[in-house]
Amino acid sequence: MPAAAAQDVHLAADAAAFRRFNSIYTRFIDTLNEGLLRTEYSLTEARVLQELATRSSPRAREIAAALEMDAAYLSRILTRFEKAGLLERRVSAEDSRTADLKLTTEGRAACRTLNARSEKQARSILGGLEPVARAQLVGAMRTIEDIVLRREPANEPLALRTHRAGDMGLVVQREGAGYTQEYGWDETFEALVAKIVGDFLLSFDPARERCWIAEIDGRHAGHIFLVRDPEQADTAKLRLLYVDPEARGHGVGKVLVDACLRFARESGYRRITLWTQSILVAAHRIYQKSGFRLVREEPHHSFGKDLVGQTWELELEEKSAA
Repeated sequence: MPAAAAQDVHLAADAAAFRRFNSIYTRFIDTLNEGLLRTEYSLTEARVLQELATRSSPRAREIAAALEMDAAYLSRILTRFEKAGLLERRVSAEDSRTADLKLTTEGRAACRTLNARSEKQARSILGGLEPVARAQLVGAMRTIEDIVLRREPANEPLALRTHRAGDMGLVVQREGAGYTQEYGWDETFEALVAKIVGDFLLSFDPARERCWIAEIDGRHAGHIFLVRDPEQADTAKLRLLYVDPEARGHGVGKVLVDACLRFARESGYRRITLWTQSILVAAHRIYQKSGFRLVREEPHHSFGKDLVGQTWELELEEKSAA
């Protein structure tokens, strides 16, 4: 099949999935009934009420622009609100061609009712989910916002935390999917990651081992592990440094590696080693800046590819003395 035809087939399937999601979700959150959240207001009317309640000096043209509404349609809604006693309109003292809009006491009460019922609905849905599922759902919603609205990455502070239930499944998924998409590695790499995190959980020594999860705005941004070398008591292994593509360029990798180094020194390790691949040049720069040095290279065939494995080391005592 020609590439253009294959792309069209994939687009058609994706469009069907998009439409199915819209159909399911609008029914799920009950937006198909005439009154939103069992009120007398439609979804559009509720959005207009929200704009009126949250703007300091609302004007019709500003609301129409914010909601991308037809001005005539908005005018009919505002007229209905005015007749129902929810809204007052007065000619602006600054510009006689425009009107100042202000919700009445009844209008503010209607908005509070909508907000309370919306909050209750959200809490009811999210409260019935396990914490991991809830985090996945909220993360997926944020991803949809970022992609569809094409938002620039938020300048949110980076947070580090230790692992908790459910994190290891996410680590395996991110690594397995990420390296397949970026480098074409096969499922044997995902199997290796699954074994590493499984061994970590089964023999976890909190005094000498650690996993850090990096988050930006509550979303997974990267992870890293520091584990004992079973053959050398004074040596730790740095494993599975990974930064999500959307979080790259924000120093996440350096923060994760720095956390490993601090913990290794506090735990009494004298050396840290790591095994990586020659093609992972972005990670190499982080290792070099942190004081690691390349000590060995060896070609191998793994993960469905011909690769060059690298061993890097950092002598902690030497770095401290420097």
